[in-house]
Amino acid sequence: MAEKEDIRQGDGGARKGSVTVVGIGPGGLAHLTGMAVEALTRADCVVGYTRYVKLIEPLVHGKELFTTGMTHEVERCERAIEMAREGRRVAVVSSGDAGIYGMAGLILQLGKGTGVEIKVVPGVPAFVAAASILGAPLMHDFASISLSDLLTEWGTIEQRLEAAAKADFVIALYNPKSTKRVEGLARAVEIIARHRDAATPVGVVRNATRESEDVLLTTIGEMPACYGSIDMLTIIIIGNSATFSFDGRMITPRGYRI
Repeated sequence: MAEKEDIRQGDGGARKGSVTVVGIGPGGLAHLTGMAVEALTRADCVVGYTRYVKLIEPLVHGKELFTTGMTHEVERCERAIEMAREGRRVAVVSSGDAGIYGMAGLILQLGKGTGVEIKVVPGVPAFVAAASILGAPLMHDFASISLSDLLTEWGTIEQRLEAAAKADFVIALYNPKSTKRVEGLARAVEIIARHRDAATPVGVVRNATRESEDVLLTTIGEMPACYGSIDMLTIIIIGNSATFSFDGRMITPRGYRI
């Protein structure tokens, strides 16, 4: 039985705990990878943001849960490490991919020197899910930029926006607007628009792959009219100079001769 469950023995015969950081994808259970489902099934405890844990509720029913709201990421990760040191198998969940604006980095930082085994299970990133809904906007080089200034100074965000726009990257914007942070999106669009034609296609996807999914294909010149419907659950993909829209789809050519 121990061999089947891959239980490792430490000093004194106690089971050695571990932390698996699991990317659960954009939200729908159908988008979890097989590795993610296995990690959640094997876990004794599941740690995560309350909203995300609810998205995978059928897979974690009956397990010990430790959930909190936003801005308590350090608390959650510290508790996960503590649980693992007590000998439990812990799954820490992140939406999308855990290594993209997720919990993987923080867990690895906090776990350094503790002796806790840490694994990272990849997931489908939110901007990839949004791109698939829009068509094929990421077929060429792109940049992903979060507009949240909670952990990154706004001046740095502006520098990255300017550089990515000037270099003609397709740009995916995460965390575009919150209830308290309402001015950054307009400023970001203003910066990018200096390097884009007003007719450049823009895809706005809210709740990608979830039941309340909402999709809008617009242009950078018409973006101001969309600000009211954009929030933290929205991914925005702004095309480069070659991106075009056709039949409700957004396409960035890679350069094939056709």
